[in-house]
Amino acid sequence: MDERDTLLTSILSGLVGFILPNGYAFLADLRSSPGRNPEEPDTEKVIRGSRDGFTENIIVNTALVRRRLKTEDLRFEMHSTTVNGKTDVAITYMKGAASEEHLSLIRKRLDEIKHDGLTMTDKSLEEFLFKQRFHPMPFVRFTERPDITAAYLLEGHIAVIVDTSPSVILVPITLFDHLQHAEEYRQSPFTGTFVRWIRLFGALISMVLLPFWYLVATHQQYLPVMLNYIGPNDPGSVPLIVQLLMADIGIEVLRMAAIHTPNPMSTAMGLVAAIVIGQVAIDVGLFTGEVILYVAVSAIFTFAIPSFELSLTTKVFRVFILVLTGILGAPGFFLGIVLLVYYLASLKPMGVPYLWPLLPFFPAAMRRVIIRYPMTLDAPRPFITDSPNRDRLS
Repeated sequence: MDERDTLLTSILSGLVGFILPNGYAFLADLRSSPGRNPEEPDTEKVIRGSRDGFTENIIVNTALVRRRLKTEDLRFEMHSTTVNGKTDVAITYMKGAASEEHLSLIRKRLDEIKHDGLTMTDKSLEEFLFKQRFHPMPFVRFTERPDITAAYLLEGHIAVIVDTSPSVILVPITLFDHLQHAEEYRQSPFTGTFVRWIRLFGALISMVLLPFWYLVATHQQYLPVMLNYIGPNDPGSVPLIVQLLMADIGIEVLRMAAIHTPNPMSTAMGLVAAIVIGQVAIDVGLFTGEVILYVAVSAIFTFAIPSFELSLTTKVFRVFILVLTGILGAPGFFLGIVLLVYYLASLKPMGVPYLWPLLPFFPAAMRRVIIRYPMTLDAPRPFITDSPNRDRLS
């Protein structure tokens, strides 16, 4: 190489530089960066399957992907971003499967980054690449599993690996990519389909259960006689809508407290919060028993969402629909759902409809969202990847 700045940056990154008398130089990568061994990520555990996961070392991460895809079509494009941090970023894709238009967009936006450093690594890079701004929905899928990354690469998606981050960015994605889990493909197609149905149902219920229960609890005329047991007999002195908001936000506070509590104390803290505080709150009349029940059920369904980013967004939308229902009643409930669907349908990160294949509707692709087909029934690469070669067998 004959570029002084490139040589200096490489040496500062830990490489060994050899300067020749003729003014040229070459580099030797003899780095041994401190880090941990690959281990199963806590957020994407499976009953059966590999136990390795990405680490904070980009060299290790690329090797984990290469171990699963031993083909000359696998490409790693190295880039250096930011002024002071000079963070290494690898654009990973399968040549002939990934869209050149999508690759050009990512390269262009990487070159446009003018910042001193990516301190939050992959999350900071996401905001620069996809202009998320204040959109609550995640525009990318994060994964710490090499097997998931390899599966997405074969489908024509693009992975962005950032040095010092154990998470890999996968693009382009849709809402339904956040609702799939590796466990579905570790079971038989029938069992995997059943698990997927439960997960899709749970994601829907986690968002609408509390607003719908509040609606029918405060408007008993909407209920048939056989369901007249729904709703508290004594709502208490605190308005029901306030109880629901306090309990729902309180569970989120408990979740954050559990994250920041040392492991030996987290179990005790959870028991105290769930049993002592919850029971005393009911006894003193702050909450009714049904409020605690439905808030807890809603929280459990939220935890079943594989994507942590989507689960947080679901809580935000749940509060939004609940507030509209509390203000406007039944019109507010349905207005909230309509506004949510309209917002999701309007999103097109990287030019890909966020609700595909539901909106626009692709029947064949939607069947594969609902049903986990056998591996022997191969399918073309997803339409959203804009792959130049959609046939996966060629």
